[in-house]
Amino acid sequence: MRARGRSTVGEFFRATLGFPAVLLTFLLVVCVGYWLLALLGALDIDDDAGDLLGSLGFGGVPLTIVLTLVIVVGWFLSLVGTVLTQGLSTAARIGLGIVVLLAAIVLALLVARLLVAPLRRILHSGPSVSRADFVGRTCVIRTGTVAIDFGQAEVQAADGSSAVVQVRQTGQDDLRAGQTALIYDYDTDGEFFWVAPVETHLKD
Repeated sequence: MRARGRSTVGEFFRATLGFPAVLLTFLLVVCVGYWLLALLGALDIDDDAGDLLGSLGFGGVPLTIVLTLVIVVGWFLSLVGTVLTQGLSTAARIGLGIVVLLAAIVLALLVARLLVAPLRRILHSGPSVSRADFVGRTCVIRTGTVAIDFGQAEVQAADGSSAVVQVRQTGQDDLRAGQTALIYDYDTDGEFFWVAPVETHLKD
């Protein structure tokens, strides 16, 4: 019984160090180290997922949480693939390993995106803020640009809480990440806010 247990543990560790799982095993170790330091207060958790990840639907959640979800899910999937490809020739194992790695990353991104929605609600829990309360407030653009069908911005409510919201513009204004815009209306059908450069409304 003990020999079987040691054999199983040994096989597990060999799988974690096999290709392609070994690539994500290293990242998983880094994640564990980061969160241990964060729990001890030695590191701060990032505020936002950034422009690129925000445009992919990960806005409103700290970057470190998004990356941790992707790495953990991707590591598990790549580990399964590593186990399934054991026993094949070296060339076949490397070829299939690359396919497994790419598939694991894509699936991990999809799973992480599904998990981000409830996490966003938990992290921003507090007194409910009406969407109408944001109209008339300024916001900071978080995506690379804002168009008639794309864009996100961060807006702060009266109680000090902030939220990442969907925004759109009707004109050709050059709204980029980091710029301040004014929220002047809310589209109930599309569930997004109309924004424009602050200077435009100051001129009016």
